[in-house]
Amino acid sequence: MALQAAARSVGRQIVLVSAVVVVVALALTIAWVLHQTVPTERLEQVAAARRGEVFVSATDVVAGLVVLGLAGVVFAGVVSVVIARRAVRPLGDALRLQRRFVADASHELRTPLAVLDARLQALERGISGGAVSADEKVASDVAHLRDDSRALIDIVGDLLEAAGGEDHTGDVLGAVGVDAVVAEVLSSLAVLADQRDVRLELVPGGEEARVAVPRTSLRRSVLALVDNALGHAPVGSVVVTTVRVEGRGEAASVVITVADHGLGIIGIDPARVFDRFARAESPSGQTSAPVRPSFGIGLALVREIAHRHGGEVRVVTTSGAGTTIEVTLPRASGRMGRE
Repeated sequence: MALQAAARSVGRQIVLVSAVVVVVALALTIAWVLHQTVPTERLEQVAAARRGEVFVSATDVVAGLVVLGLAGVVFAGVVSVVIARRAVRPLGDALRLQRRFVADASHELRTPLAVLDARLQALERGISGGAVSADEKVASDVAHLRDDSRALIDIVGDLLEAAGGEDHTGDVLGAVGVDAVVAEVLSSLAVLADQRDVRLELVPGGEEARVAVPRTSLRRSVLALVDNALGHAPVGSVVVTTVRVEGRGEAASVVITVADHGLGIIGIDPARVFDRFARAESPSGQTSAPVRPSFGIGLALVREIAHRHGGEVRVVTTSGAGTTIEVTLPRASGRMGRE
């Protein structure tokens, strides 16, 4: 609402300033022409007075109009700059408020997440040391919970960095293995998949797939893609994630493909599903609701991360037989980064 009001205000002000400039320019032009109607020679003045005529130099008229035109353009430009700065001020205020909110929320989340991770770590040590009795299933669940808590801590750290407006895209040391990250994500989402009776399947590539993308960002992208597919997959179906390497040498790329067997993207152009807050319609024939409400942010983050690191994301196919989304990232040839 504030932006719409600012836009209307800018439109009114520009119209008003333009009208004032035109009126003032015309008034000054008329005044200057009337001033030049005084003949310089007596005979011409008498003859002109008898005939009711005046003489104005064309050169003077052109020169005057040029000067007035330039002055009007300069004036309009200065006023437009001032108005534009005033108009975008609400945008700057909104951006500062957004960053402040993200920073405050992230800062408040860091402490409870750190406490949660410490408690899980203590529980994990107790189970491994025999102080706490637990079967293998419980021990495995505790290990997965700690992995999730560490991932949340990394995400909160990224949010704090984003709120600070800093560019950390060059912080990657070496390369990150894609297969390991995808396997970790599928293991983390296995609980949600079991609740929906959906099977998560990984098809790794024959070559080692590595990308120069921060592990947290890569994990977030894969998580958003698989979670989106899981939310649209029918009960009893399979969500297949494929990792492969295409090309050779410096032109090689890593392609991550996630395919579901849902009813496809409905009610929106498939290319727009990556726009922030864009959501497709829920198919009437879907047998169950999504895992959680969608706010149209996950796939937008996938596109932002892909573009930030020289990649792209696209909808390969979508129909009543399912949807396939593909992320392409440049392959890294350096040593493996810190996992």
